[in-house]
Amino acid sequence: MNKFKLVFCAFLAVILVGGLAMAAGKSSTELGKQMFHNASLSGSANNKSCNSCHANGKGLEKAAENKKLSKAINKCLTGALEADKIDGRSVDMRSLKMYVQSL
Repeated sequence: MNKFKLVFCAFLAVILVGGLAMAAGKSSTELGKQMFHNASLSGSANNKSCNSCHANGKGLEKAAENKKLSKAINKCLTGALEADKIDGRSVDMRSLKMYVQSL
């Protein structure tokens, strides 16, 4: 294989891997839903999930209006779930917010 083809193939591989990595890191309502129902979310020390206290979105009817939703989610995580905070800029937090807002 000549040098040009080798460089071209390497370039395509880098673009493909980068594109897949970006797709894997995409926020989604579906990911948020999975997290909402996950009893081990963010290292939860008990068997609770968000859904344990907010079954079918109970009490979250106005969540979409909350300008500090990330902070409210982290308060629940560190309180009721006995879990670690989630970075407000992460894919996980954006996905969880998207799902909560959809309720």
